[in-house]
Amino acid sequence: MPLPRVFVLASSNPGKLAEFNQLLSPLGLEVRAQADFGVDDVEETGLTFVENALLKAREASRVSGLPALADDSGLEVDALQGRPGIHSARYAGEPKSDARNNAKLLDALAEVSAASRAGRYWCVLVMLRHAEDPVPLIVQRSWEGVILDSPRGDGGFGYDPLFWLPDRGKTAAELSAEEKNRFSHRGRALRALIDAMSSDSGSLP
Repeated sequence: MPLPRVFVLASSNPGKLAEFNQLLSPLGLEVRAQADFGVDDVEETGLTFVENALLKAREASRVSGLPALADDSGLEVDALQGRPGIHSARYAGEPKSDARNNAKLLDALAEVSAASRAGRYWCVLVMLRHAEDPVPLIVQRSWEGVILDSPRGDGGFGYDPLFWLPDRGKTAAELSAEEKNRFSHRGRALRALIDAMSSDSGSLP
């Protein structure tokens, strides 16, 4: 069966919507925001990225009636025992604020040497054919980096200005959209999901 042409993205983040469409539009696929269908953010009560992605995808598909894509992603820092982890978007509390989250991360790492600031972005990406789908497609990918002691670059979102990529010589916030889609955790996860959707006809609506 052919891939569905339109998905609902279970997110209110405009940066994520732009990234998904940049990656999927060349394939003739469209991703629409959950707000277009009156879908509210669900409470992310899961203890893992997988659980939270499934919660979001099921609600978006239930309300919209469309196949749903959802990701749950965040930053894991070794020196902080994996924090901010699943709390990355609200690390500094409500309301969500990238600036305050970055400031809190810098404060938490203030006494940590540059050699001990390894971290990684994780993305768990879920595709549901429908809200009651018992066999969702799930992929996860990571993106290794180092946390700087001050921000660099004004692109991207989240912790991108602090996420240094030694192999690129830039932060994630200094990458072009094309570079970020090629190397990022979300870009890798989405390409893996597309491959899985294309090869597993049982997963397609």
